[in-house]
Amino acid sequence: AGARGIIITAKHHDGFCLWPSKYSRHTVRESTWQDGHGDVLKELSSACREYGLQFGVYLSPWDRNHPDYGTPQYNLVFANMLREVLTQYGQVWELWWDGANGEGPNGKKQVYDWDLFKRTVHDISPKTVIFSDVGPHIRWVGNEKGIANVTNWNTLNTDGFTPGIGAPSNDTLGTGNVYGRHWIPAECDVSIRPGWFFHTKENDKVKSPKELFNLYLASVGRGANFLLNVPPDPRGMIYVNDSIALVEFNKIKINSFSNDLAKHTKLKHISKNTYQLNLLPKTKFNTIQLSEKIEMGQSISSFIVSFYNGNDIIKTENGTTIGHKRILTFPTISADKIVVKINDLYGRENMKALNVYLTQ
Repeated sequence: AGARGIIITAKHHDGFCLWPSKYSRHTVRESTWQDGHGDVLKELSSACREYGLQFGVYLSPWDRNHPDYGTPQYNLVFANMLREVLTQYGQVWELWWDGANGEGPNGKKQVYDWDLFKRTVHDISPKTVIFSDVGPHIRWVGNEKGIANVTNWNTLNTDGFTPGIGAPSNDTLGTGNVYGRHWIPAECDVSIRPGWFFHTKENDKVKSPKELFNLYLASVGRGANFLLNVPPDPRGMIYVNDSIALVEFNKIKINSFSNDLAKHTKLKHISKNTYQLNLLPKTKFNTIQLSEKIEMGQSISSFIVSFYNGNDIIKTENGTTIGHKRILTFPTISADKIVVKINDLYGRENMKALNVYLTQ
C-alpha cells in the first residue's frame, strides 16, 4: 500500500498489552491466543524488518485495569513497560503517547511523571521520536481529520505544557508558531473508516482511494506526516474493502508523482527571492511541489507562483509556508515557464526544488 512504517496500538486505555509484559496481568499471556505464548509485537516487528517497514508503537499511559493506576507506583510500571518495548523488539521508530487520563479500577486518576517517561525513552532509545499533542518530537495537528493547516510551521512553543494537560489551542497546534522555540513537526491522524475500530456496519463506509489521496495532499502536501488508522477485523486481518482502498490509493500516488515533468531542467535563482523554471517545449500539468532545504530549517512564510506562456502570465497561485513539502493542485494548464517569488522570509532564503506533475 506504499506505507513507510506501522504504528501498532500495543496498549490502549483499557490496559490490555499485546505483548506478555512482566508488569501487568492483563496481556496476551493471560489470553487463549497461541495458548498464552503469543506476542504480537514480536511478530509485527519481525515482519517490519522483513518487508522494510519502520516499526512504531502506541502506548497509552491510561490503564483502566492495572491495580496500581492512580498511585506513584504506576509511573514505575509504565516506565518499565516502555523499557520492555524499547529493548525487546529492535529499533522503535516512533512512540505514540496519548495524554488521556481517566479513572483506574480504584476510581483514581494518575499524576503522570512525564519527565521519567521521556528520560526512560531517551536513555534506552535516543533515536526514537515521540508523538503527543506537544511532542517532544512530533505534535498532534489539532484535529482527527487527517488535514494540516494551510500555514504549517514545524516549530512550536511548548513551555508550560505537558501531554494531555493545558496544550496550545487546536488552531495553534495546526499552525505551529513562526518563532517557536522547539522543532516539533505536525502529524495528521485519521481513520480509513468513520471510527477508529472495526465495525461490520461500516464496511461500506471505507474511504475511497481518491479520498485517501486528497487527505495525502492535505497532510503531506502541507508539510506534515500522514498517519492512517486501519483497524483489523475480528480475524486479526485487514478487511478486503480497506485493503483494496489502500492499494488503489497507492497506485494513484505512484501514477501522480512518478514522472516529474521538470526533471530535465533546473530551478534557477534569477534574482533576490525569485526563482525560475523553464519548461520547453510547453508542458501540460496540474500540480507543482515546492520544498525547502529542511535540514537548514524553515523560513519561507509567503510566496506567489506565476505560470507563463511566453511573456504572458496565464495563472498565479499564492501560498504561505513550504517546509519539507508543499503541493499545490489546480485545473490543468499548459505553460512554458514558472516563476516563484518569495514574499516573506523568517531567516535566510532556503528554496530547494520545484517539481511539476500531471496527476490523476
